[in-house]
Amino acid sequence: MKLITAVLLLSSVTAFASFLQPDLVVISTLQVNAPDRVAPGAGYVPEWEDRPGLSPQEFMKSDLSKPDLSGMWECPLTRWNSEGIDVAEAQRMAKSVPHCPLEVKASESDNAQGASYFSKNAEKIKQDLLKHGAIWFRGFDLMKSVQGYREMYEALGFDPCLDPLHSSGLRKFASERDALYEEVNKPSLRGHYIGLHCESTAKRTAAYAAFVCFQKATEGGGRFLVADGAAILAELDPKLLQKLYDRKIRISVSNLDIPPSLPGPIKEGIKSLVDVAVAPKFDMDLEMIYESDGKPGRLQAVESAESPINRHPVTGLPVWFNNAHNHARKLRDRRPCGVPEVGMTEVFYADTMEPLTLEDCNEIKRASEKHIAALSMEPGDVLLVDNYRALHGRDIFQGDRFHAVSWFTWDDEEWRGNERRIVEKNGLNKMINGMMDWLPKDFESNQS
Repeated sequence: MKLITAVLLLSSVTAFASFLQPDLVVISTLQVNAPDRVAPGAGYVPEWEDRPGLSPQEFMKSDLSKPDLSGMWECPLTRWNSEGIDVAEAQRMAKSVPHCPLEVKASESDNAQGASYFSKNAEKIKQDLLKHGAIWFRGFDLMKSVQGYREMYEALGFDPCLDPLHSSGLRKFASERDALYEEVNKPSLRGHYIGLHCESTAKRTAAYAAFVCFQKATEGGGRFLVADGAAILAELDPKLLQKLYDRKIRISVSNLDIPPSLPGPIKEGIKSLVDVAVAPKFDMDLEMIYESDGKPGRLQAVESAESPINRHPVTGLPVWFNNAHNHARKLRDRRPCGVPEVGMTEVFYADTMEPLTLEDCNEIKRASEKHIAALSMEPGDVLLVDNYRALHGRDIFQGDRFHAVSWFTWDDEEWRGNERRIVEKNGLNKMINGMMDWLPKDFESNQS
């Protein structure tokens, strides 16, 4: 999820560095003998049902009689409660969770009720969401369009908010007035496997999400991935879990490779520019560090240290709450990857700033992918997600695909906060999305 952040960091810093030294060449570090790339597995892979959808002209229609939601709430601050966790006891508690996601298939009667089905069952649906971590609504005709999708989440009483990285241009809106973001459908990234992650930074985290399919991939693939953070916690090797909890983790979100021979003052000037002028725009706590992954001349933007385990804000259940499966470089290098080197992320042990070992990455991969449900979402399907409990991702696809998502804040006013979006500051989001559209279709990273 950090690719867009990296693109802006790169463009801003490159311009500054070139001004200081006109003959500067920004380089990418290549690794000779790159490992083989293998598509990750999943524990549950349901069959496709090939249900029909609507045309783009039909599914994108918005109900103009409804209020414009573009001034939605800001994404709430992350609710951390990670101190004093007994890892053994946390794993024991996490073993008792039911299967994620809960599947709810629409009957003829359910479909005949339209939005009333969701308003009548709102309290039970919210209770089931806390119990299972995610609910997959299958075969509901209501959500085949933007208009019906909004009716669904309003019937449930959810209040939309911004993506935690909205200002970075992470996603453009599919329908801004309906608080609906487009998912990662860009042709340039369809060959990129998106690993498991929460829609979260150390600073901001959405409470819930509703992912919707309007059009499945026209030429295959594109399964939506979801996994229970509690089940992953229970599955992980206890020694590794204790080590990561004790040492904490840090994640780098972008790379800038410059000639190692550059004079010190120029290198510090580049670092200062990013630190002062660019990084604050992303509403993240970032530290600019040279050569943290051992590559000479590389400047990385690194998030603050965080615990890989957090207690759920409502239930208190300990969960695997981090983005290591998505961002660990050793995992990205071994699966389909479609991001440029500037957007390649890394996960470090926070106490030493050494990258996670391949052994530890492979255990995270094993435990995570055992519990992945690779969903065959089709038009009208919605996956309702508790963002503090379940992690999500996306498999590669071919052809065209249109999925979208809305993020939701808390009912509790204190937890929600009083910040609302300032629409006039949306220029950065639109600019970066325009930059992403420059990437060619089926862009493939050859850096490892």
